[in-house]
Amino acid sequence: MCVIDISPQIETRRITLRAPAMADVSRLTALGGDRDISRMTTRMPWPYGRADAEDFVARCQAQDRRRDNTFAIDLEDEGVIGVLGLFTPPGGHLEIGYWIGKPYWGRGLATEACQGALSWTRQTWRKKLVVAGHFADNPASGQVLIKSGFLYTGVVETKPSVARGEAVATRMMVWLA
Repeated sequence: MCVIDISPQIETRRITLRAPAMADVSRLTALGGDRDISRMTTRMPWPYGRADAEDFVARCQAQDRRRDNTFAIDLEDEGVIGVLGLFTPPGGHLEIGYWIGKPYWGRGLATEACQGALSWTRQTWRKKLVVAGHFADNPASGQVLIKSGFLYTGVVETKPSVARGEAVATRMMVWLA
């Protein structure tokens, strides 16, 4: 097993995936504060404020990097545009989740971030299986995952959405190294 003591940094053509820092809080708050972002995630509250972003960064800094790695998605010449996380739920398989700020939608940045993270996951972290899910009412996220190499499992689970305050049908997918 690969032991990772510090947060890795992953470079792709246009973006850098790096550890979230307290200096990112204002930007995370501004982008993550859009209801269209938080309602498509399981964990982000609505409204999403500065205290939420500060708590998020603090939790990222305390991660056990053998099990979890969360990245700020940093676009060249723009700064932070979103977040990507690889996390292991209790009793579950490694899972990926992400969000991109609305001004950056439709530019292939989520796909680039996912592909970069999965390449690192396979080559450096030596993980062979990653699961993902997207809310059934968010087919764009499904397309990102398909372009990143995920396949649908045929399973639809009900997952919570903190922002929505309810459980949402979630189409499950799997990626194999």
